[in-house]
Amino acid sequence: MSTVIPIRAETSGCTDVVPLVERGQREVFCGLTGIIWLHRKIQDAFFLVVGSRTCAHLIQSAAGVMIFAEPRFGTAIIDERDLAGLADVHEELDRVVQQLLARRPDIRLLFLVGSCPSEVIKLDLTKAAERQNQLHQPAVRVLNYSGSGIETTFTQGEDACLAAMVPGLPFPSATALPDQTAPALMVVGTLADVVEDQLRILLERMGLSVTFFPPRNSQAMPVLGPHTRFLLAQPFLADTARALQSRGAQHLPAAFPLGVEGTTAWLQAAATEFGVTPEVFEQAIAVPRQRAEKALAVQREMLQGQRIFFFPDSQLEIPLARFVHRELGMDLVEVGTPYLHRQHMAAELAWLPAGTRISEGQDVDRQLDRCLADAPDLVVCGLGLANPLEAQGIATKWAIELVFTPIQGYEQAADLAGLFSRPLKRRIKLAA
Repeated sequence: MSTVIPIRAETSGCTDVVPLVERGQREVFCGLTGIIWLHRKIQDAFFLVVGSRTCAHLIQSAAGVMIFAEPRFGTAIIDERDLAGLADVHEELDRVVQQLLARRPDIRLLFLVGSCPSEVIKLDLTKAAERQNQLHQPAVRVLNYSGSGIETTFTQGEDACLAAMVPGLPFPSATALPDQTAPALMVVGTLADVVEDQLRILLERMGLSVTFFPPRNSQAMPVLGPHTRFLLAQPFLADTARALQSRGAQHLPAAFPLGVEGTTAWLQAAATEFGVTPEVFEQAIAVPRQRAEKALAVQREMLQGQRIFFFPDSQLEIPLARFVHRELGMDLVEVGTPYLHRQHMAAELAWLPAGTRISEGQDVDRQLDRCLADAPDLVVCGLGLANPLEAQGIATKWAIELVFTPIQGYEQAADLAGLFSRPLKRRIKLAA
């Protein structure tokens, strides 16, 4: 039996919502955090943060990597001599890059990642990347992007990274055969390998071939041109989407693949665009959809009627709110998001209940006041707010865990629901 709650035809949910816009103190991670999932995805890439020891400690802590391990990221430390102008930062960076590439000959794509310190001293990493390309291409391609937290939230690090990669994606060959320039599907957004494999299988069952961006290897970049149709797998890729569209690619509007309903709608957008018949579509998704619905029914027993408050953190908040309300029966107290991209969120907003309180941006003191006054059963927030709220007797879920954990697709729907039910179960056990 399906757990999806149908929309009444006469409503449009929150399509025309006027959000509560707030501009004040924020409590979020910086964009450097995106390196934690990006370095696992692109297996021949290296992310060199040009920043401080604080940047290095942040990434090490977020990744849980031992100091003697050799992950595919590191930090070129800006120290007091650099800040005081006593050293030539560009010469120092050239030396670090040379040492890195000599030590790690497997690197084929090197990202120079800007940080708050590098932006404060006005270090031009674009010119640095151009200089490094002259030295190291074709063996190594060097790109740059900013992961600074001065003006961005933490998932925007991935957006900036992917947008930096778009100009280098290959064009269709001028001598390509007609079937090689027919409309082609690209899925955009970093997904865990297991999720990527599951989505690929479902799309191939419909007779569709698909490429994923970013790829697992930098030498396998997907072809991009006017024939490309792309689905966003993550809701925080506004700059990447614009970059793809500037190359002629067409975005397929859809809800995001979270939960049964979102995954079905997301797959349906591709099926409709490429002319997949309803019979083929249903045959491809029937078994995993039914399995996910059955698993969600168990979680719904714990979560139905529970009141939830989302602080703005990752830009996943609106799709997550749609999922927990429509498929798990939770009541939405407030749905905060760092940025509200109406075009990308159109399907999600239409599925939220009319009258939902949506906030854009953050003024953390005001939002804390509203949260405490509303006394929700569960709050989704950043690490810095979790302990104070727990001390007030409110169960919390770390927003960053919803980004680090594979949550897309049918097979992950129950796991996603479990991320919301576990804090409530823990509170019940502690009270016993």
